[in-house]
Amino acid sequence: MTNDHLSDAKIIDSWHTNAAPWTDAVRNDEIESRRLVTNAAIVDAVLARAPSTVLDVGCGEGWLARALCERGARVTGIDVVPSLVDRARELGGADFRVLSYEALAAGALDERFDVVVANFSLIGEQSVDALVAAAPRLLTPRGALIIQTLHPVVATGEHPYVDGWRAGSWAGFSSAFSDPAPWYFRTISSWIRLIVAGGLRIVELREPINPKTGRPASLILVSS
Repeated sequence: MTNDHLSDAKIIDSWHTNAAPWTDAVRNDEIESRRLVTNAAIVDAVLARAPSTVLDVGCGEGWLARALCERGARVTGIDVVPSLVDRARELGGADFRVLSYEALAAGALDERFDVVVANFSLIGEQSVDALVAAAPRLLTPRGALIIQTLHPVVATGEHPYVDGWRAGSWAGFSSAFSDPAPWYFRTISSWIRLIVAGGLRIVELREPINPKTGRPASLILVSS
């Protein structure tokens, strides 16, 4: 894989390509880890903050925004892929907008939220650095940034446990998927450094366990 294929731009290209099969996989409940563990884990983490307003960063087809709206929050969902936002708007429930992470970090939203949540949606490098640095400006005084990501200790696999780009894979998904997105691997300490450098304080780490494997299904970082 060349360096041209290891970039934030390549991630976006992949999601343009895979918006339709991803929407189908989510809405048909095809992804076991989400069904068993991670969907409930992120909803629980957000609701623990009792938010009135939520920003869902990288909202995709909108399932999390809808779930939080059903529980009384007013949710804005943003995604850079117009076709995903279109699918989200089909089912409604939240205010869905096409917006890039770079635009968000640059101040495109003149609003503050009780929770800014990113559910497996911070997989790039520079765009994620900028967004996390900008997060304090998006939060109300008691607001929280909540990130759910692949658990670094599990996700590193056979690779060295160091930050860096990794090739993507659709293993376990249907043949409708193609052109997998690369992703930027971060260690736990790297995530913490990034968040603290942005002016936030880690207040909780959660490690939801997959009941089938007994291993962490994800890492959830809560900062305020």
